[in-house]
Amino acid sequence: MSSRVSPSVAVENYIRLQFPSKSENESFARVAVASFVAQLDPTLEELTEIKTAVSEAVTNAIIHGYENSFGEVRIECSILDHTVKITIEDDGAGIEDISVARQPLYTSRPDLERSGMGMTIMETFMDLMELESSPGCGTRVTLVKTVGDDPSQQPS
Repeated sequence: MSSRVSPSVAVENYIRLQFPSKSENESFARVAVASFVAQLDPTLEELTEIKTAVSEAVTNAIIHGYENSFGEVRIECSILDHTVKITIEDDGAGIEDISVARQPLYTSRPDLERSGMGMTIMETFMDLMELESSPGCGTRVTLVKTVGDDPSQQPS
């Protein structure tokens, strides 16, 4: 499931991160993405929403994608105009039934007392949340949000 930013794709700026599926790397991912997005001068609310959505996606990759095994999580962020696109990807267990996984309160790990609200939070805080997954092949979450003062969003 490669989502590499191609030079032929129109972007103003981008970053790529890759790190081991260790829970302590979730905060690194959240802060790194927030630092990258800061160039758009987002509001505190927008930045908090992005950080929370990234945190949920990375935690899902670590907890559900790799469970008790080692793997890598990849993040790509790109900016075009005032829109940020964030892709979080793993090569872990994948999701058996995406429609079930997207249901509020669903969790595949009730033993960890997970709330099952991660997908709902991502969908609520972002303008777009896409989920692609294949059992045994991993999962890709794409998050898109327009932030800051986008001139095209201003009334005439």
